[in-house]
Amino acid sequence: MAYSIGTAAKLVDIPPSTIRYYDAQGLLPALGRNAGGLRMFEHADIESLRMIECLKKSGMPIKDICQFMKWCSAGDSSLEERLQMFNERKAAVQQQMDELHRTLDVIEYKCWYYQTALDAGTEQASREMPFDLMPPHIAKLKHEYFPDHPAEDQEGVA
Repeated sequence: MAYSIGTAAKLVDIPPSTIRYYDAQGLLPALGRNAGGLRMFEHADIESLRMIECLKKSGMPIKDICQFMKWCSAGDSSLEERLQMFNERKAAVQQQMDELHRTLDVIEYKCWYYQTALDAGTEQASREMPFDLMPPHIAKLKHEYFPDHPAEDQEGVA
């Protein structure tokens, strides 16, 4: 079954303009067209679009995605290159996730910090609270991200 660009866009949840861009960049080399010249998407093209979107979301540049698509077209002779590429993507995404977890930790601490200050009516309550009175996970975050940090005690920095 062949799909129009509009249907393909809905199936992959991206705008048709993005699909046109991918096609113009050579990411869909086997894409067929009907007698009127309109792009027609087979199931394999939909799967390719999903893979392109996955790689794009992982931070991979379009030129590298294009190389991956060429390797796919080359068949089994490029299996090693594709595996290596995915191992590298996996490591890059894991690093991004680790950074985001650290960012979320700081945000979680700051949510507690400001909620505690708001509840007490003063920021001093958060700043001066002993570790043993803090929820354990908050004390751990403060110790990890703000160990004896004098800047936190300065107005406007916390």
